[in-house]
Amino acid sequence: MNDDEPMSGSPIDLRHLAEQTFGNADLEAEVLRLFLKQSRDCLHRLSTAPDAGAAHLLLGSARGIGAREVAEAASALEAALLRGADGSSDLARLKEAVAAAVAFIEARLGGRG
Repeated sequence: MNDDEPMSGSPIDLRHLAEQTFGNADLEAEVLRLFLKQSRDCLHRLSTAPDAGAAHLLLGSARGIGAREVAEAASALEAALLRGADGSSDLARLKEAVAAAVAFIEARLGGRG
């Protein structure tokens, strides 16, 4: 399968990512590395003291690279926190989605990560 074909079940929409990075492999790698760092930072922040701002930040980052499951989970957590709920089940879902995206990204980057 090439990057122009949608990947069923893939944690990253490679077509969207290519559009965002203009098909530039170096830019793609840099954007993915930035997502890895930001997702770690946001998950740490959310695990320590959950706040809607961190969830929103991760939501935007996920949308930028085409990590749809991460974006959906972050959106659900943000909404729960804004309602005043503890969001623990949404945070667990977000952690799972981020773990899948991170594993995919690390495999994609190979030695370039």
